[in-house]
Amino acid sequence: MTKKQKKILMRIIIAAVLWLAVNLLAETLLPEEAPLAMGIWLPAVLFLISYFVIGYDILRKAVLGILHGEVFDENFLMAVATVGAIALGDFSEGVAVMLFYQIGELFQAVAVGKSRRNIAALMDIRPDYANIEGEDGQLEQVDPDDVEIGTLILVRPGEKVPIDGQVEEGTSTLNTSALTGESAPREIGPGGTVLSGCINMSGLLKIRTTKEFGESTVSKILELVENSSMKKSKCENFITKFARYYTPIVCYSALALAVLPPLLNLLLHNPADWGTWITRALTFLVISCPCALVISIPLSFFAGIGAASANGILVKGSNYLEALAKTGYVVFDKTGTLTEGVFRVTQIETMSGYEPEQVLEYAAHAESFSSHPISKSLTESYGKMPERGRVSDVEEVSGHGVLAMVGGVQVAAGNARLMQRLGIWQAPDLNPAENPADGTIVYVALDGVYAGYILISDVEKATAAEAIRALKASGVKKTVMLTGDSRAVAEQVAARLDIDEVYSELLPGDKVEKVEELLALKRPGERLAFVGDGINDAPVLSRADIGIAMGALGSDAAIEAADIVLMDDNPERIALAMAIARKTLGIVYQNIVFALGVKGICLILGAWGVAGMWIAIFADVGVMVIAVLNAIRCLRVPKK
Repeated sequence: MTKKQKKILMRIIIAAVLWLAVNLLAETLLPEEAPLAMGIWLPAVLFLISYFVIGYDILRKAVLGILHGEVFDENFLMAVATVGAIALGDFSEGVAVMLFYQIGELFQAVAVGKSRRNIAALMDIRPDYANIEGEDGQLEQVDPDDVEIGTLILVRPGEKVPIDGQVEEGTSTLNTSALTGESAPREIGPGGTVLSGCINMSGLLKIRTTKEFGESTVSKILELVENSSMKKSKCENFITKFARYYTPIVCYSALALAVLPPLLNLLLHNPADWGTWITRALTFLVISCPCALVISIPLSFFAGIGAASANGILVKGSNYLEALAKTGYVVFDKTGTLTEGVFRVTQIETMSGYEPEQVLEYAAHAESFSSHPISKSLTESYGKMPERGRVSDVEEVSGHGVLAMVGGVQVAAGNARLMQRLGIWQAPDLNPAENPADGTIVYVALDGVYAGYILISDVEKATAAEAIRALKASGVKKTVMLTGDSRAVAEQVAARLDIDEVYSELLPGDKVEKVEELLALKRPGERLAFVGDGINDAPVLSRADIGIAMGALGSDAAIEAADIVLMDDNPERIALAMAIARKTLGIVYQNIVFALGVKGICLILGAWGVAGMWIAIFADVGVMVIAVLNAIRCLRVPKK
């Protein structure tokens, strides 16, 4: 509890004790024949002291709101209702309304503060310092913001990695739970990439930084979580608009309730009974206060985003969390999303008298300037670094492959469309669409002559099949896979993972078109999510209703293009994210229905004089407390 909250608690205790004492004094200790000053004015003065102890800040805020043109807020409602009750002689009820309102406000502040602390503790990944070696050989602690790219930093056991970098010396195990939600440690050694926010668990690591602190993973994550509240969901926007119109309406309704019935009675030559109708109007005002909705709805989304963050799922805003809860279609990229993305050369077939080693050598050199996983697999299989000095005139043909001159030889390496485009294939039996090979085929032509192909295989992730099953069990209508791979490979992967539809041999632009077709097929209110690696699939991530970057931690392109970023490459996180989103949205709807339902009933009862001030207190403070308690349930992750 903060100092400010402790002060409010002390005021509540003082006011409550004084209020109880005055009630006891008025009811039991003062005889009916007590002098007028003692029997009436003494309790009134004591009640007013209690009222100002507990309510002076609400009165001040109400006056400031009026002066600044922001009249219709909860402070105005409370001030009018309680001052009106006191003016009518209901001193005890006037104090009670303000007292219980402050108790509810304190409870809400403590609850929100607790949820923020829980989330802050779960996301406590910001490093306080970085160790660099000084000229005298001693370690010096510096601000991570002051560390430049290429600096050698040292991370001792138990310390957080402050900045992204590459290990130059040392081996250790890293605790990545703050980033990915996974408790299993990860082994790291020389040449390995480390991300800021991880905790070094064992050995001393010397790391060469590859990013500035402001661009490192930990900064991107913290910025993303902090900014998530800026993007409001439809529910939050509805509550904001609702409160803007609702509060003036109920204020004018209360005024009408206080004035019109007495005037009508006067016209009918009946007693006006101003006191009764003003009391009902004040009760109506207390009941109408929209605190429960205004507080609990944003808190629900904030807690839901926090629960997702604790499990390695970063949501950029509550609007995306709301959209995820309504997802009916999930579209996947294949490589690196459903498969490991670790390619290996498993077969080389040659023609025209070429040796396998020659075909691999030329292909590795032609692909040496590409960062694509397939290109890397060719280099790894070649076994040594390609001599880039031998390579010239490199041309990457999007969606087809690579053309290059390697040692004076014109090399073409790519898919079937590249061979057909260059007019190299003549025989129809070379068409890869008829090839049942389980892998990706890189066809190679040397000086315009078909030299053979290299088969590169990828494997599905261990959790991919279970992820698809979990999505279908959660109510996802259709799962789709889009890939640039051959039809044979794509269909084999889709069959093993039980994916409903698969579209293969797609260029990046084809993927966008296919997603647009699927968007046109879905029903109103449904959402389509696309899951990709966040770099090559950036256009599709942007086009889908919800873009989910998969296994792209630390990638600026992923964080920029996607609406939701998964901190590891486990596709099972998608079903968990949907479960969190649906639970959060369910709690939001519960609070809306509960708050509006109770208030609606109590407003009618208050207008008819059935509900008194104590019912009004429950309709305001009680409903708010229950709604906030319900909202905090969003912090708990749904069980599988």
